[in-house]
Amino acid sequence: MREPIKHDTVLDTGAERLGVTYATALLGAAKSENVVDEVLSQLSQLVTETLREHHDLAIVFASPRVNILEKHRILDRLFGDQLNPVLLRFLKVTAVRGRLGFLAAILRAAEEQQDEFMNRIVAEVRSAVELTDDLRDQIRARLAQTFSKEVRLRELVDPEVIGGVVIRVGDTVFDSSVAGRLEAMSRRASSGFAKQLLNRFDEFASNT
Repeated sequence: MREPIKHDTVLDTGAERLGVTYATALLGAAKSENVVDEVLSQLSQLVTETLREHHDLAIVFASPRVNILEKHRILDRLFGDQLNPVLLRFLKVTAVRGRLGFLAAILRAAEEQQDEFMNRIVAEVRSAVELTDDLRDQIRARLAQTFSKEVRLRELVDPEVIGGVVIRVGDTVFDSSVAGRLEAMSRRASSGFAKQLLNRFDEFASNT
């Protein structure tokens, strides 16, 4: 699924700041129980899969009209046996403070903080279909070898990527897609044509 293009607004900036505060608290609690990876994985699944696929649940989480006790009952009923107790307690506290609608911002901030703590780089991987486990492992291993750092993949399904994948690490882009290869061929062809024109101009200038 392609992510929509976002433009920063005052509201977005406020959400990101709030996300940083709550992410710090969540990571602190998770580190004290040595469950950081599990908690971040479960929060990511909740945000990127459950809430994205079940829009009504996302609306309930964000709505101030749904009282706290009802939100707690929903959390217990749907996730009580699935989520790590650290994350479940955090979600209930977040509900009390009316911040369940900011879980995406909290997740982004928590992942960024943990990446920085682990000295880990993030690679955005775009592909037309979901990566297989084997391909995912190959990409991660190759990037780790290239950058000499641990790598976390941020995967995006983009139907416009025809064949291959497009990987971005900071300002560096690795494009193995059909479109990328065609563009590279076009650049090489254009470069060759421009060189021929310059050579012909030099020949003409030397004969005048």
